[in-house]
Amino acid sequence: MELTRRTVLAGAGAGVIGLQAGGAFAQKAEFTYKYANNLPPTHPMNVRAREMASAVRAETRGRVDIQIFPQNQLGSDTEMLALVRSGGIEFFTLSGLILSSVAPAAAITGVGFAFPNYEAVWSALDGELGTYIRAEILAKADLVAMDRIWDNGFRQITSSTKPIRSAEDLGGMKIRVPVSPMWSSMFRALGTVPASINFSEVYAALQAKTVEGQENPLAVIDAAKLYEVQKYCSLTHHMWDGFWFLANRSAWERLPQDLRGIVSKRVNAAATVERIDIAILNAILQKDLANKGMIFNQAAPDSFRGRMRQAGFYAEWKAKFGSQAWATLERYTGKLI
Repeated sequence: MELTRRTVLAGAGAGVIGLQAGGAFAQKAEFTYKYANNLPPTHPMNVRAREMASAVRAETRGRVDIQIFPQNQLGSDTEMLALVRSGGIEFFTLSGLILSSVAPAAAITGVGFAFPNYEAVWSALDGELGTYIRAEILAKADLVAMDRIWDNGFRQITSSTKPIRSAEDLGGMKIRVPVSPMWSSMFRALGTVPASINFSEVYAALQAKTVEGQENPLAVIDAAKLYEVQKYCSLTHHMWDGFWFLANRSAWERLPQDLRGIVSKRVNAAATVERIDIAILNAILQKDLANKGMIFNQAAPDSFRGRMRQAGFYAEWKAKFGSQAWATLERYTGKLI
């Protein structure tokens, strides 16, 4: 059967229906926890999260009910990060680069042009680098991060005015970046004028031409309908980005150990399947987005790396992360400086 965006999501949805049908329990849940995120309900992360919540409800015999609030329903990224830290919500998925505002080491996954491919990403994040980051998130932000990070994908640059073929094309461009020091630093090094804007405000900012462009994985560009306000998509693969599934530590520790085991198992299993969804979607979305009017081009990565080295980007962030963390990263990426 031909793989399309519709068949990927339909297949995932069928799994959700089956789990929900077998997981109805009359009694009130002993633990009702809110899970918030910033992505549209149709994004694979939310499709798999609904499947996960149904599986948790079924396996715990209705004792744990995870209620999902997608698409910034409970606030902006920064507001929801504050909520999960205070206990206003129990679960939240967030990019490590935004999480770095309270746990600086989390940004190391987003070092520009670091990971050459997914094999390197999963080796690092399911291995020593992921262990290091999760420990830092707990120590600095008092949040529990599940073992498997969810995929957001390699990020691409879009623009309403011109294609980006080399670093020179970025000179003076006003581009939206997430609220994160790493993103701002990287795009300043590339010669742009970065504007930190929460994701919930991106479409409006692009529509009003407050900014000329933005950067996101293809799955997000499609799900958020950014093709309606952007003409060009340049395949830069400039950084990989993922979502840590975070739990408020007090809420997590209130769960008995057996329930924690079920929830973590189901969350990690859903993350693993979501990674496959994203890989399939990214392989087919270029054609879908082109049919919706986006013009694609390949970018030359060497010009971007050269500009960033020249601007001191890698040296700056090696100093910020420290030699130990940087050496751990380079075990998976190769030398960056």
